[in-house]
Amino acid sequence: MSDGPSLSAPERKPLTPEARRALAEAEARRQAAHATPMPREYQGAKGPEPTRYGDWENKGIASDF
Repeated sequence: MSDGPSLSAPERKPLTPEARRALAEAEARRQAAHATPMPREYQGAKGPEPTRYGDWENKGIASDF
């Protein structure tokens, strides 16, 4: 028995109907995003999507957009 703080989760106030609907919509979007696989890209860049990170590497030379 310790006198330290309790490790149980604090009580949360109940969610509003709008918050429940928003959580349900977000979950539906996550499920839909994983349901349709992306088509395979041929002759594309190797590694992470270059447009996401703001630069493109070609033969060891990186160029910024």
